[in-house]
Amino acid sequence: MRTSLEVADIFRAEAAGYRAAQAGHLSLTQLKVMSAIENCRTAALGGHVDACEDCGHQRIAYNSCRNRHCPKCQGAAARAWLAEREADLLPVGYFHVVFTLPTEIADIAGQNKAIVYDLLFRAASETMMTIAAEPANRSAWHWSASRPNQKHLGARIGITAVLHTWGSAMMHHPHIHMIVPGGGISLDGRRWISSRPAFLLPVRVLGALFRRLFLTRLIELHDAGRLAFFGTQAGLADRRLFLRHLAPVRRQRWVVYAKPPFTGPEAVLAYLSRYTHRVAISNRRLIAFDETGVIFRYKDYRRDGPGRQRVMTLAPHEFIRRFLLHVLPHGFHRIRHYGLLASSARKASIARARELLAVAPPPALVEVPEPLDWLPPCPCCGGRMTIIETFGRWRQPRAPPHAPASTGSVPS
Repeated sequence: MRTSLEVADIFRAEAAGYRAAQAGHLSLTQLKVMSAIENCRTAALGGHVDACEDCGHQRIAYNSCRNRHCPKCQGAAARAWLAEREADLLPVGYFHVVFTLPTEIADIAGQNKAIVYDLLFRAASETMMTIAAEPANRSAWHWSASRPNQKHLGARIGITAVLHTWGSAMMHHPHIHMIVPGGGISLDGRRWISSRPAFLLPVRVLGALFRRLFLTRLIELHDAGRLAFFGTQAGLADRRLFLRHLAPVRRQRWVVYAKPPFTGPEAVLAYLSRYTHRVAISNRRLIAFDETGVIFRYKDYRRDGPGRQRVMTLAPHEFIRRFLLHVLPHGFHRIRHYGLLASSARKASIARARELLAVAPPPALVEVPEPLDWLPPCPCCGGRMTIIETFGRWRQPRAPPHAPASTGSVPS
């Protein structure tokens, strides 16, 4: 059952107390995110009055904060991003690959977000590109001109990578989701090499190379003095203790998970729309907020079947703490593209792939600017709404809308 409860309601009620309790321990970025969520679609950001051209119904609409961590402000951004990606889709199967950091590394990442998250992107993408480009091993697998190696494609692939830093219970769990076309352009650029229908690359090989690349570069960062350690991790500043901390994960198998391929381009877009602009928790997962705390739904991945869906209750300050764990550093890009989809050569690479696949290019998109006064239709009669008044931050309309009136919200 859905409720009208929002993350913003919890922040408005508890954020002031949390700021006071954590004075000096919150970053400027975290403080800005808190303020943005609290003020989103309220008079603090200003707004406008809309009126229906048919029935005269009026409503107040407050502006949105557009912060990328705000649960209410991701829909429009996701739609715009997906519209740009649709033209890049190829008529091949797409695979979903996940790279996850061990807990011991995740703890270090929590205190060095920008550096370690960037390393996660670089190590995971290089792993995929390297293994995919490895030359054919003809003695191990049946070879053909179109698929010289069933395990290693011998091709340049494309990758869309999305960083998530949370698990379902909002604990710190950094991992990369990748969407990868099932094949790539041969290294000489002359043919398209398809992957097997249900197999992209060997996950054990991916995991081993990912572990080696990541740990080698993490130690280099430590040696260069680029990692910071505080609190219980302060001792890791010593190189010997740092290497001792990493010793267990050097022996572990780093799991790279590859899901079965999507059934078509539409499924790829549906997946991307759910993952690219997610935040730590969505409003629809919230159940209640009362004297017992914040109650929300989560998935317990240690269980199977219906028992996986669970309910958790957190004290309000703990809820806010977990939410803020996932605030990204200012300017950090959480969606990145590699190989055929890298921005520098994306158009040329996609065009060449379509040529090799003998697929006609998609029809040119005619961009029609969205009118500045675009508004949801009238809730009373479905008529066209227009803006009749705008008002600035912390102000109200000159006069209340004519009855019957309602308050709403649209992106600013």
